[in-house]
Amino acid sequence: METEKLSLKKYTAVIAILIVLVMTVLDVTVVNVALPVLATKFGISDSLTVWIVTIYQLLITMLILPLSSVGDLFSYRRTFLTGVVIFTLASAMCAASWNFTAILVSRAIQGIGAACVMSVNIALTRLIYPRKVLGRGLALNGMVVASATAAGPTIAGALLSIASWHWLFLINVPFGVAAFLLGKKYLPQNPKKEHRTKYDMVSAVENILMFGLLFLALGGYTGRSDEPRLFILLGCAAVVAIFYIRRELHRSDPMLPVDLFKIRLYTLSVITSVCSFIAQMLAMVALPFILLNSYGFSSIVTGLLMTPWPLATMIVSPLAARFVEKHNAGVTAAVGMAVFACGLFLMILMPESGVSAWGIIWRMTVCGIGYGLFQTPNNIVMVTATPINRTGGAGGMQSTARLVGQTLGATLVTIVFAVFAATTYELVHICLWISLSFALVAGIFSLSRKSKVTPIAQVKG
Repeated sequence: METEKLSLKKYTAVIAILIVLVMTVLDVTVVNVALPVLATKFGISDSLTVWIVTIYQLLITMLILPLSSVGDLFSYRRTFLTGVVIFTLASAMCAASWNFTAILVSRAIQGIGAACVMSVNIALTRLIYPRKVLGRGLALNGMVVASATAAGPTIAGALLSIASWHWLFLINVPFGVAAFLLGKKYLPQNPKKEHRTKYDMVSAVENILMFGLLFLALGGYTGRSDEPRLFILLGCAAVVAIFYIRRELHRSDPMLPVDLFKIRLYTLSVITSVCSFIAQMLAMVALPFILLNSYGFSSIVTGLLMTPWPLATMIVSPLAARFVEKHNAGVTAAVGMAVFACGLFLMILMPESGVSAWGIIWRMTVCGIGYGLFQTPNNIVMVTATPINRTGGAGGMQSTARLVGQTLGATLVTIVFAVFAATTYELVHICLWISLSFALVAGIFSLSRKSKVTPIAQVKG
């Protein structure tokens, strides 16, 4: 009976985490769809409106590692619950915004709340699930994120068709309250530590400056006219990075987990993750252009044709998690990336005209199957390769790797479109070749972990 109660408590804790994960992911995709509506409402240009999305993602990127350190040193549970409160209140502030400045400030605060949650959700997942089934927990997280990403545009469209834009934010409030109440009662506490180091505020500031400057530079690049500003910001980011990394090398619990990079398996997993997200984002950002401009599909049909990718990832991820409980996760991830690379190559082979919707759907499905087969095993290796008291830092770095990879991928598409004078079909194919190259690199790094990874079922603890 005691075991049943414990299981129920864990399931409820998982529900609290998943509710907030859905909220934080949806708040990117639904707002993307609503940008034209918000531009009209606040009387601003499209380029300014994009900052409603950018400021949210920028704050998350800048704060994930500092907040992961807070979770490691003090409490994953408290960091998560604080994030839920901030995110929920900021959602109400967004709905009440009367001008562009108000919603921009509200979105920045919302980004702080989302960063609190994202910085510790993996650490909490590791504490909730027994190690032998940890992969299922990570797969469930990934499946929920993929589902929210795929469903975001549809949910936004449905809400905007029956209600005002305010409800895109107000809908978070009841779910935020429910997640807080469940989390406060059922989320686990940190393992006890023999000694606790002081929080490193200097490193936190350096981290914020480094990632802030880097992502402002990459996110704001739109062409050759931006090159002077780009190089200045990148130069400043590099200077801050040098001081930051040198400081972290001498700390026992560094904010930037340089101590974890001494673990070869972890380092390989981070590199693999960054390369995979670059490959994924390059393809996901570039493909709509060929569907719209070269093949003549409508915006609605284009969205539907892109859906099989995240849908296949969502279905395959939990299956991959169960598989690697008894099989080598590094090899499984490498096979997944090989399948993903095959899907990209099949995309490259598409002719300039005459491609049917079905011809696109099955190619998208191959990409999604490969990515689902890769992502969960790679995440499992990255998390289990680290000491449990450094799970916050490892999880924060995992989220940072995803954000860096996605930003670099989107930036590479922008650079290709700005630098090369070619047709849309040719530009998209350049992007797909670059994407395929990064996928192959990710596969090679993943396969190099073959002899280092032990199936989870054989690991004690």
